[in-house]
Amino acid sequence: MNTTNDALLAIGSGLQLYREYLVRSAHARARALGLDLVLLNNIEPTWQRGYFDDITVANLFDHEILADQARRIARRRSIAGVLCWDEPLVQPAADLADEFGVPGLTEAGVRGCRNKHRTRSVLTAAGLLQPRFELTHTLEQARTAAARIGYPVVVKPQALGASMGVVLAADRAELDSGFGVAAGASTIGDEPYRGTALVEEYAVGPEISIDAAVYKGEYLPMFLARKRTGLEPYFEELGHIVDADDPLLRDDTLMGTLARAHRELGIENGITHSEVRLTSRGPLIIEINGRLGGDLIPYLGKIATGIDPGEVLVDIASGRRPTLNPTRNAVAGIRFGYPGRDCVVRAVRVPDRAVGLVTAAAMVDPGAELRLPPGGYIARHSFVVCEASNARRCNELLDAAADLVVLEAHPLDPPAPGATFTLPAGLLDADK
Repeated sequence: MNTTNDALLAIGSGLQLYREYLVRSAHARARALGLDLVLLNNIEPTWQRGYFDDITVANLFDHEILADQARRIARRRSIAGVLCWDEPLVQPAADLADEFGVPGLTEAGVRGCRNKHRTRSVLTAAGLLQPRFELTHTLEQARTAAARIGYPVVVKPQALGASMGVVLAADRAELDSGFGVAAGASTIGDEPYRGTALVEEYAVGPEISIDAAVYKGEYLPMFLARKRTGLEPYFEELGHIVDADDPLLRDDTLMGTLARAHRELGIENGITHSEVRLTSRGPLIIEINGRLGGDLIPYLGKIATGIDPGEVLVDIASGRRPTLNPTRNAVAGIRFGYPGRDCVVRAVRVPDRAVGLVTAAAMVDPGAELRLPPGGYIARHSFVVCEASNARRCNELLDAAADLVVLEAHPLDPPAPGATFTLPAGLLDADK
């Protein structure tokens, strides 16, 4: 093993199904720049071995252990940058970048992203459009906040991603239930945020997301996704469409709002995934995440625009201004398969060919339990990805490809009252 090159330290690889395309590109770009890739991972490596020059395994969800192992690596390798695209790990990764003196989103910048109450507070104080909101620790506080704000309200955990534990409440009875869901979901998040729930005004309008690079404070949008949600009153993300020529990328108000929000939060270098509601009052930032988007959105962006997010990650982490010139002008989309009810999977079969199909995959193995909200989240059994020349055609192709997915399953009894919610086995990088 060559240990003379400077190295980029990746905190967590993520799942192969969701992130290998990213790691492959990051590896190639690092090689071209004469940099090694070093991985600090939660589980023993398998597919990761072909991409990383050095791998250390430790319990990354104990942040003291994570930091100790990272410092050990830094004593034997010259760390030129820190990479992270895994939501639970972005804060300790930012802390390490600050400690090592390498480019990063900054500790304060990521804290402003992870802590949704802080995001709301900072952006509201800056005069940016935000919903009315209140951080609550008890059901009584949540009831008082909802009465002050006015129904409907959204109840959400203070620091989780993927819309987990987010509930729309139309009245007090739904609020009572929603507070229990949000506070319960918070138990899998970082300890300081457990048991709390943010109650906020419901923003009406379509939802989009924007993945962007930030270089020395300069906001550089890469691609924009239009989101499809469902399973009301929850906000499960059923799919996304990325259009390389989306007119919103040229919307000065939207892009100016995002750039200003990043400045106010103190985000300096890195990649962010922002979620925005397009309301009648203007663009309203729902959240800014200190990482690339999930749900294979960056993969869709690469198909649609030719911009390679793995290369951008390496450039930003190593202190280089990325080149973001699109080389393609297409539309790409993803659709996730959800069961009609809680179930135990016997088999999932996905199409290997269909008009416009780029790829399709089963996301769970036989025997997996899939629970829909509020008993579980992200209960996906499959996905299909399609490419087309326009968004309408892409949606048609996604519908057709999704219809070809076959789920064989048997019903699962409802969870016992008071049971903690579950995620499908294999969804988290912590699963073996």
